[in-house]
Amino acid sequence: MWESSDVKKADLSVLDISSAIIGRVESMPENMDYFYVGVLMAIILALLPSLCRLSDVAHEVPSSTDSAPPAAVSVTVVEMTGSLLSSLSGSLMVLMNAALGDTLWARTLILIALFERCMLSTLFFFLLAVAERTFKQRFLYAKLFSHLTSFRRARKSELPHFRLNKVRNIKTWLSVRSYLKKRGPQRSVDVIVSAAFLITLLLLSFLSVECLKDSVRLHSEYNLEALVWCLVLGVFLLRFMTLGTKINRKYRNLSVLITEQINLYLQIEQKPNKKEELMVANSVLKLAADLLKELESPFKISGLSANPYLYTITKVVILSALSGVLSEMLGFKLKLHKIKIK
Repeated sequence: MWESSDVKKADLSVLDISSAIIGRVESMPENMDYFYVGVLMAIILALLPSLCRLSDVAHEVPSSTDSAPPAAVSVTVVEMTGSLLSSLSGSLMVLMNAALGDTLWARTLILIALFERCMLSTLFFFLLAVAERTFKQRFLYAKLFSHLTSFRRARKSELPHFRLNKVRNIKTWLSVRSYLKKRGPQRSVDVIVSAAFLITLLLLSFLSVECLKDSVRLHSEYNLEALVWCLVLGVFLLRFMTLGTKINRKYRNLSVLITEQINLYLQIEQKPNKKEELMVANSVLKLAADLLKELESPFKISGLSANPYLYTITKVVILSALSGVLSEMLGFKLKLHKIKIK
């Protein structure tokens, strides 16, 4: 451990090392960008039906631009200003009626629906932002955990440092790894991510079916809304997949164990009197490396844990639909459901 510029040795437990990593992560500033993006997209999605109705009516509003003769300029300017104001007010009323309805009852229903869409979308994106924050914390735990066995990185991160040259140290390293992986909400966050992934797949299948139809403008408003949802959810899923891949890479970094094995072989040559103890530590390191290889979940989608049903739906149904769309567009038969998603 480091106190200012001094290096000191201390006996630390698994809880002490884990608490040091957790405290270091909690001291880092939080980022709320994805929550603000979610609120903005919730407002856009709530206003999307009204914007579609406005776009349908906007080109139908007649533009009254009557050409006046050059004589009697003062009278013509007054008349033109009045007609322009009346046409603008009429156009604004038409657009208002198109966006919010032409009766009080219709406007009340549309405003209530707009408010409900905004609140429900905000709640959904809030859950996604919470899941993103949890994934970010998991990544920071994994990143700082990988600094424990490096002298330079541990000193830079103000964390305790130890080598895997003893069986006790290897046991502590594995216990800290297991403790940090189970830290924080697990099942609830996985359910949120799996639900977002499944919704995105259903929307993509709907858009694929619509692309295969002859009429491109069939249910164009629904297609536009589904496309916006797919784009927004795709940003969050891309973030989840990126963080999940980085987390797995940090926790399954077998190069650390291989480096420690090389160091053990070098110590055996330098200290032949401790050969038995170092050989036992080397055997435990080999078993730990084999254990980390076997601990990987069989159902993974770009680093994200998925249940078998979601994995099967992704691999067979959705990829088959996308292969049909791409085959129709490219002109030759393409089979995507045989590709392994890992």
